[in-house]
Amino acid sequence: MFEPITLPFGAKMLFNTVKLKPGVQFEEVELAVGEMCNVVKETYGGDKGGFIAGQVFRFSGFVSAEGSLNSSPAADEHYVIVTYWRSFEEHEKSHADAIFTSKFEAMATMCSETSELGYDMLWQGAPEKH
Repeated sequence: MFEPITLPFGAKMLFNTVKLKPGVQFEEVELAVGEMCNVVKETYGGDKGGFIAGQVFRFSGFVSAEGSLNSSPAADEHYVIVTYWRSFEEHEKSHADAIFTSKFEAMATMCSETSELGYDMLWQGAPEKH
């Protein structure tokens, strides 16, 4: 569950930004997110549906002054669910499946907004080991 992931070049990345309803804390939605992620991993993983790996992040409040060009150095609290797939088609098929939609709907009742954007991998790299 907390192991490093390895991504094959050419993987498709889905970046899902999640904002919670006012007054809802992440601890209240954490179980629903965990169940949804586990269903994706176990039901659609590998040859069963194209899921490669995923990660969940909480916005820390840090906004880089060095890497940001916008004039407003602020962002609302939010969470990000990042998943990697063999194809967008496999992602969409899994997310239309009743097993997934029931888990997503449970999480969505506590959210004010979600937005999932897909990205094509253009580069990846790591420092050389000396």
